[in-house]
Amino acid sequence: MSEESLPPDARAEYADALPEYAERVLEVTELIPPGRVMTYGDVAEWLQEGGPRQVGRVMALYGGAVPWWRVVRSDGVLLPGHELRALDRYRSEGTPLRGASLAAEGHLPRIDMRRARWDGGEHTEAHT
Repeated sequence: MSEESLPPDARAEYADALPEYAERVLEVTELIPPGRVMTYGDVAEWLQEGGPRQVGRVMALYGGAVPWWRVVRSDGVLLPGHELRALDRYRSEGTPLRGASLAAEGHLPRIDMRRARWDGGEHTEAHT
């Protein structure tokens, strides 16, 4: 059974099996409010450890049990292979989106990074 197939409440049972860095990335992901996003690089900067690729790897392996759609590419392009699932989440949460140009593949919108990006707000003092 993969981490992605676990129900959200089951993640706690597997917390001891997660590498410490992965657990920290997932904790930051859970802090991101609905309708807001952080980039992979933002999460790494928040943690003051790793980089965008390391955060992306954690999200690919363990992110299914957290709001994975709130950790995004810096250009706002929707995660390949998960575009429609993520788009449904963004729309239901009111995440700011930019309309797709007719030249965009699949004519999918992008996240409006200027309006949707979250910097940690009041949680800044509590980050690890």
